[in-house]
Amino acid sequence: MSAKAISEQTGKKFLYNNTALAAVQNRFRYINVTPATDLNLLAQEHPWLLTERLVVKPDQLIKRRGKLGLVGINLDLQGVKEWLKGHLMKEITVGRAKGVLKNFLIEPFVPHTQDEEFYVCIYATREGDHVLFHHEGGVEVGDVDAKALRLTVAVDDKLSDAQVKEQLLTHVPDDKKDVLASFIVGLFNLYEDLYFTYLEINPLVVTKDGVHVLDMAAKIDATADFICKAKWGDVEFPPPFGREAYPEEAYVADLDAKSGASLKLTLLNPQGRIWTMVAGGGASVVYSDTICDLGGVGELANYGEYSGAPSEQQTYDYAKTILSLMTREKHPDGKVLIIGGSIANFTNVAATFKGIVRAIKDYQGPLKEHEVSIFVRRGGPNYQEGLRVMGEVGKTTGIPIHVFGTETHMTAIVGMALGHRPIPNLPPVAVHTANFLLNANNSPMTPASSRTASFSEPKTTNDVTPPKKSKAGFPPEAQASSVCSGAKATTLFSSHTKAIVWGMQTRAVQGMLDFDYVCSRDQPSVAAIVYPFTGDHKQKFYWGHKEILVPVYKNMADAMKKHPEVDVMISFASLRSAYDSTLEAMQYPQVHTIAIIAEGIPEAQTRKLIKIADEKGVTIIGPATVGGIKPGCFKIGNTGGMLDNILASKLYRPGSVAYVSRSGGMSNELNNIISRSTDGVYEGVAIGGDRYPGTTFMDHVLRYQDTPGIKMIVVLGEIGGTDEYKICQGIKDKVITKPVVCWCIGTCATMFASEVQFGHAGACAHQASETAVAKNQALRDAGAYVPKSFDELGDVIKSVYDDLVAQGTIVPAQEVPPPTVPMDYSWARELGLIRKPASFMTSICDERGQELIYAGMAITEVFKEEMGIGGVLGLLWFQRRLPRYACQFIEMCLMVTADHGPAVSGAHNTIVCARAGKDLISSLTSGLLTIGDRFGGALDAAAKQFSKAFDSGMLPMEFVNKMKKDGKLIMGIGHRVKSINNPDMRVQILKDFVKQHFPSTQLLDYALEVEKITTSKKPNLILNVDGFIGVSFVDLLRTCGGFTRDEADEFVEIGALNGIFVLGRSMGFIGHYLDQKRLKQGLYRHPWDDISYVLPEHMSM
Repeated sequence: MSAKAISEQTGKKFLYNNTALAAVQNRFRYINVTPATDLNLLAQEHPWLLTERLVVKPDQLIKRRGKLGLVGINLDLQGVKEWLKGHLMKEITVGRAKGVLKNFLIEPFVPHTQDEEFYVCIYATREGDHVLFHHEGGVEVGDVDAKALRLTVAVDDKLSDAQVKEQLLTHVPDDKKDVLASFIVGLFNLYEDLYFTYLEINPLVVTKDGVHVLDMAAKIDATADFICKAKWGDVEFPPPFGREAYPEEAYVADLDAKSGASLKLTLLNPQGRIWTMVAGGGASVVYSDTICDLGGVGELANYGEYSGAPSEQQTYDYAKTILSLMTREKHPDGKVLIIGGSIANFTNVAATFKGIVRAIKDYQGPLKEHEVSIFVRRGGPNYQEGLRVMGEVGKTTGIPIHVFGTETHMTAIVGMALGHRPIPNLPPVAVHTANFLLNANNSPMTPASSRTASFSEPKTTNDVTPPKKSKAGFPPEAQASSVCSGAKATTLFSSHTKAIVWGMQTRAVQGMLDFDYVCSRDQPSVAAIVYPFTGDHKQKFYWGHKEILVPVYKNMADAMKKHPEVDVMISFASLRSAYDSTLEAMQYPQVHTIAIIAEGIPEAQTRKLIKIADEKGVTIIGPATVGGIKPGCFKIGNTGGMLDNILASKLYRPGSVAYVSRSGGMSNELNNIISRSTDGVYEGVAIGGDRYPGTTFMDHVLRYQDTPGIKMIVVLGEIGGTDEYKICQGIKDKVITKPVVCWCIGTCATMFASEVQFGHAGACAHQASETAVAKNQALRDAGAYVPKSFDELGDVIKSVYDDLVAQGTIVPAQEVPPPTVPMDYSWARELGLIRKPASFMTSICDERGQELIYAGMAITEVFKEEMGIGGVLGLLWFQRRLPRYACQFIEMCLMVTADHGPAVSGAHNTIVCARAGKDLISSLTSGLLTIGDRFGGALDAAAKQFSKAFDSGMLPMEFVNKMKKDGKLIMGIGHRVKSINNPDMRVQILKDFVKQHFPSTQLLDYALEVEKITTSKKPNLILNVDGFIGVSFVDLLRTCGGFTRDEADEFVEIGALNGIFVLGRSMGFIGHYLDQKRLKQGLYRHPWDDISYVLPEHMSM
């Protein structure tokens, strides 16, 4: 959501931090008191408490505290303590909300008279910000909407002292006008700067000393956090009074903040028996409505939603939170869990259901113990597979799980769960989404061609507004809908519409092209993609059976210049960049429609975009939307879902019904309902769930009214805002003459004891007229067709449609089957329809899940077990958890092989390369390439030679003699500098550790016997560090208990031991590289006096 209430203390902190409000007194003189506060220490920490008269009050979003007797006034510190004893942790009822007083504010008491009290309030609307002022403030201010003087500051305008004095301060004494005007202007600037959406001060006291802010209530736009974080600091948003803040809510909020998806949870009654886990902001409200309509309001435990394609792990985390909560307390009647949702546009239902299934398996014991029944209804991409796995887990766990797909009305499962309707025994649903796509013309799952359909304008395009003279650069296809600046087009999309997509959203673009193809468009609707993070290039997509290239541009100017036919931009820009990219798009006169998909754009930015769009005649769909669809012509991004839903809902050709909705998910549900009840959809738009969508319900209803092909209109309204009343007025004034079927969701809100913010930012009623109940009644009174509940929406739509057919207004037309579209390989594989041998196989690491996995061990466990580098190497190289001593030995080997000075060939090469100006990787590689049998590569060779001799039963002397006879060096024996008299301390350190910790050292003992023989001949023929590591590692592999003999020999054979030297010595090579760079050494040239120049013998003669 966007507008969130803040505590009075937070609001005053923001105000006191503003140095421009110089007249404000008592800055930062407040104290927060909670049950944990030691009242006896207050005076020590805040000495002013002993010298001031005080005010104490709860700070928990309680309105009219003065009238409720919840303010202690003109008290000394002892009086405050006594007052708190009577109120702290006391349960009270405010309206219908019952809660405990636990958070209080102590402030200095300000002596003043009644005529020094004023009222000021600033709040946001679509058109601008309203400043209310009344010259009589305080507890008895009454109905300020009726009493107060009002000044509206248009979006992007400024407020001046003169305006304030002229329009607001007419009843204020002259001696107070200057200070009040200055304060109100400063307050308004603060309101804008910190992205407030509501700010009320009552009373505002003005004395000879200055301005005193006594009581304050405020809301800020939480989506502006990325702009205001430095100014806000860390802000806590308290829950409405009467509802506790639960740690599980905070946990889900944290999941939401870390995810690109949307995850919401509000606990209403943790002891309730009805729990929900609903996909989609709009759908979650509809399910809550239906539960309350059927009498379940007292047992409804939670409100929440998950949407925006959360991953399997994110869905698992969300689901386990809900299952944990619902299995803490038993209910005598058992419990029900409703896993519902509309038809998804782009979320892979099977993937999200896998997360839920994991959670159900983890909690199967508690779920059965608490007698939980689960009811599932879902549609969308791969929903059949999701329903199948959900049904399977019911059978395997014994938990009663009832699953339904799009053939069942969205909210029918609520009636089943609450015992209001029987649970049908449905035949098994289709195995997968592909049924529509593989045999589109003859599969029994394809919509039957006998079903009639209406093509309102089958052969003409007279639904387009008469063409006007186009400006230079306007595309021919857009001329029909281009109008003079400031006026918006009636027809947004045609079969020739071309769009630019902002953002590399390849799946959405491919979905648009597939829709174009199945609609039999002549050309793709996507002309180009703008993506600022790469250079200009071409991106490959499919057009039916063949591949095409779509140009990608780094900047919008190039895209617009090279594609003058484009008149639509679809913006997938993030919430941080959507504002700037939309402003840029509106600079080009050729663009007349912009769809903004991003959710979470600050309201102040959206209002500026709306103002500019209105001035330029640009239609904005969104923000926070999936977009819209015009069957047979054009669709925005992911609207309408995948092809199976496009075909099932007949979206490849126009029907007679147009709809407008806030919710993207519910718009797809409307596609389903309308296709089952009528001849289909002519056009549908989801305007978005924000408080200020770019276009309103009325904007689109008026377009539909002026479009001949549209015969009836469906509006899915919502709690919050007053847009639906404009439709009422339009019907009454005969501006809207076509039948309008309308239902506003959110009727449950009036039944809740405390305020609930639903999934959409705009879904919250701030006054009685904004409730869904009030709007439904007003629409009914105006003459719209309003069902009794969402359950009956489809029936009402069908009834109105049947009447229009009977009247001859709609003439059904013969269905024409669409062309088939091949399925993408990736999606076919996702559905399990095909198989293909993998190009690679790996068994050591898996990065696909929520966290990295090393040989089956999660990275968090690796750190929790403190496995270290040796343990990680054991997992990645040997696929084993090695014993602790083995891990230590590996780390010791890495340490002793890390470096051996600059003279050895590897370090030398690295240094020469570094001094030649090469980079780190090149220099490191140069050094590594010298590793072989003569330098560093003796670990494997030594292990193989000694193992073969030992395993064949050769005596050490026999082994030495055989190697001499064969003319071969014994690998791992010999050192240039070290000898039996000057031992290598690296070998001595390793030997002490191995002898102390290894269970057996047979091969090492054998090698040491060989060393006795070789050193007797020459003292430097010692077992060197390579040889020692090689033979010791063989002992480790053979005796640690983690490997069979064959496995141990295989690791030696495939060269695993040389990896120890390569890994260890890489540290030294990197050190030499950094050392040379730090010392700023120049190009190396080998000195002549160190080179012996020897000419060929015949040349020297």
